[in-house]
Amino acid sequence: MALIPATILTGFLGSGKTTLLKRILTEAHGQKIAVIENEFGEENIDSDILVTESKEQIVQMSNGCVCCTIREDLREALQLLAAKKRKGLLDFDRVVIETTGLADPGPVAQTFFMDDEIAESYLLDSILTLVDAKHAPQQLNDRQEARRQVGFADQIFISKSDLVSAEETDALIHRLKHMNPRAPQQKAHFGEVPLKDIFDLRGFNLNAKLDIDPDFLKEDDQHDHDHDHAHGEHCDHPSHANEGHGHHHHHDDDVKSFVYRADRAFDPARLEDFLGAIVNIYGPRMLRYKGVLSMKGTDRKVIFQGVHQLMGSDLGPEWGKDEQRQSRMVFIGLDLPREILEQGLNQCLV
Repeated sequence: MALIPATILTGFLGSGKTTLLKRILTEAHGQKIAVIENEFGEENIDSDILVTESKEQIVQMSNGCVCCTIREDLREALQLLAAKKRKGLLDFDRVVIETTGLADPGPVAQTFFMDDEIAESYLLDSILTLVDAKHAPQQLNDRQEARRQVGFADQIFISKSDLVSAEETDALIHRLKHMNPRAPQQKAHFGEVPLKDIFDLRGFNLNAKLDIDPDFLKEDDQHDHDHDHAHGEHCDHPSHANEGHGHHHHHDDDVKSFVYRADRAFDPARLEDFLGAIVNIYGPRMLRYKGVLSMKGTDRKVIFQGVHQLMGSDLGPEWGKDEQRQSRMVFIGLDLPREILEQGLNQCLV
C-alpha cells in the first residue's frame, strides 16, 4: 500500500484552523480526507457537515471524508485509521491532523519518525501554521507555543488581515520572516486557500528520499540581508526603531533563524560527530534545520534535515560542472547558540 500523506495543521487559539479545515473538507476536490482532531469543544468540526452525530470515534462525512475525534494517543488514532484502510473498511486518500491551539507541533511531527508502524503507513507531508494578524503580535510576545508553531511551519497562512492595517500586516510578515525564513507566507481570507498550497508540499522528507527544495535556497538568498545578523540588544536594524510603531520588530523573539554557508567541503566523520553532539545537547530547542551540503568524497549533493533530535540525510543529484560547491544550512530554533554552531561547523570543514 502506498504511504498515506499526512498534514499537520497548527496555529494559536482562534487563528482560523477550523475555518480552513471546513473549507478543505467541503470543497469539491474529489479527495477523501481523514481528519484527526485532538480537541473537543468549540473547535471541533461542526456536526452540520457530518452524516451522523453518532458517538462513534470515526464518523463518515457527507462528501466521503472521515472525521476521527480520538482523545487517545495520536499514534493509536493513526494506527486505527491505517488498519481500517487496509481492511477496506474506510476509504481515504490523506490525513489532516488538527492540533490544539496550545500544542507544540514537534512531538506530533516526531510521531511519524519514532514509530516504525506509523512510518511504514504514513508520509509526513508538511506542517501548516495559521497566524491571526490581529492577535499575533501579542501572542508571539507572550506565548512560546505561538512562536514554536511559527518555527515549525513549512507554510504560513495569515488570517484576519482584513482586521488590521496594511502596515501592521507588513510588520507581522517581516517578523515571521525573521523567525522562519524557509516558510512561504500568504494571506488566507476565511480559509480561502488553493488546495495546491495545502497538500503535497513535500516540506518534510525525513523518511523518504530527500529532495532539494528549490525554494529553500531561493528563500535564503531573498532574505539574506534580513537574516545574516543576530538581533541583539545593540541591533540597529531599521525595524527595531520607533518602538510601538507599525514596523517595530521585537528582537526578543526566542525563535530565530540563521543561515550558515561554507565554500570548503565538510569532512563526513567530523560533521556527523559534531551534529550528533549538538543535537544531543540542543535538540529540544532545534525546531527545524535543513541543508544542502558539499561533502568530501562524493560528487553528489548531500541533503539533510531534521526536527528536534531526529536527523535524516541522503544523496541528492551531482553538483553541476559550473556550479559553485557551497554548503548552505538553515537553523530555526529557540535561542540557539549561533557562535557555537558556526565555530563547530567551521571545524568540520576539510
